[in-house]
Amino acid sequence: MVIIEFTEFLKNAAHVKPTPQQLALLRETPFYAFVHFSPNTYTGLEWGDGTEDPAIFNPTELDCDQWAQAIKSAGMQGMVLTAKHHDGFCLWQTEYTEHSMKNSPYKDGKGDIVREAADACKRHGLKFGFYLSPWDRNCPLYGTDEYNTYYKNQLTELLTNYGEIFHVWFDGACGEGPNGKKQVYDFDGYIELIKKHQPNATIFNDAGTIRWIGNEAGKAPYAQWAVVPQELCFMNEKQTEGPLVEGSLDFVYNSDINIGSISNIMYSKGLVFAPAETDMSIRPGWFYHPEEEPHSLERLFNTYVTSVGNNATFNLNIPPMPNGKFDPRDVERLKELGELISKEFSTNLAEGSTVTILPGYGPTQPEIQVTLKKKQTIKYVELAENIKEGQRVEAFDVFFKDSHGQWAHAARDTTIGSRKIVKTDPTEAQEILVRITSSRYVPDIEWIKIY
Repeated sequence: MVIIEFTEFLKNAAHVKPTPQQLALLRETPFYAFVHFSPNTYTGLEWGDGTEDPAIFNPTELDCDQWAQAIKSAGMQGMVLTAKHHDGFCLWQTEYTEHSMKNSPYKDGKGDIVREAADACKRHGLKFGFYLSPWDRNCPLYGTDEYNTYYKNQLTELLTNYGEIFHVWFDGACGEGPNGKKQVYDFDGYIELIKKHQPNATIFNDAGTIRWIGNEAGKAPYAQWAVVPQELCFMNEKQTEGPLVEGSLDFVYNSDINIGSISNIMYSKGLVFAPAETDMSIRPGWFYHPEEEPHSLERLFNTYVTSVGNNATFNLNIPPMPNGKFDPRDVERLKELGELISKEFSTNLAEGSTVTILPGYGPTQPEIQVTLKKKQTIKYVELAENIKEGQRVEAFDVFFKDSHGQWAHAARDTTIGSRKIVKTDPTEAQEILVRITSSRYVPDIEWIKIY
């Protein structure tokens, strides 16, 4: 049964807006680093079981400045440190467990790697965030209501002792406690603490203000919507009411390539703004394994284009070696990545160009013509919507005027959102036409850049 009129539904969907925190992450900090460091670094595991001896954790040459310099060389704007992974080992001087730096040989048990990482970020102009795993395989309280108090106490320590936090990362990994019961997480309580102590922070979670892409391989969906059903991302405030059509959303998950399409959102009881984060590691494992090599420059660059250049953020993990430094191979690859990004996107050929808005096929299908000062070899067309007012464009085409004065089709794509980078075959042209073929409301294009 149809609940509301279709055009009204589309208009409402087109006006679902980001919070200031979401907008800042998308526009100011879309590319940041993950740093996975724990006893797993010394055992060769990916998931520790919490029985590790803290004495094995001893980064004798820890150099968080090296981390920050390498991260910054790639063009990243922040760092997210694994303050605690599933093994429960804490990289700071927590009051609530002995499974922590207090029993590491590093600095005679007085080390605080969260502090060192946060301070290095400040020195190098990076933002700082942390990952605090809800799953703690060491804590005897896990599986009980008391564990939520334990977790919130540790969360409060991290939120209040390390300055401004830009991003808090926690997943839904969950197991059984010593009592044989699965832990029920108090996510509402966790979020309340974050909003209280770090109101400007974004929160990554399956249902968070920044949602999971659905894989850990850096593969973003082709059509990247930030306007999605609240049923999937319930940590966000609902901005519309009622479904277009009565039905079920049980078939939809974050990994759905069309999570924000009309065919899905029409069943939602309310829509929210929840951008996606694309996450992957620079090498196959999340923790350091000496036999592994970093991924190719091509793969990392393509992931950047299809994440930061596809209305999402990119969280790239770099795992330190047991000595506490990044592997020189990873450092070199990060430098190469930063140089390539700068080379491809540092010179906007459209600066000083003439931009003309044409009526096209109606209010929701306008055409935008860009005339450069002279012919240039074009490889990328970048577009951005005025995302603070909502995401609207569903599909568009790009044309270049050829030597015969005809419009030659160069690319077809879907959503735009905060930023869309369209890669084309290198083509010499002076005139570019962007034709909006489908939009939920009158498109509001903030910029077009040509590279």
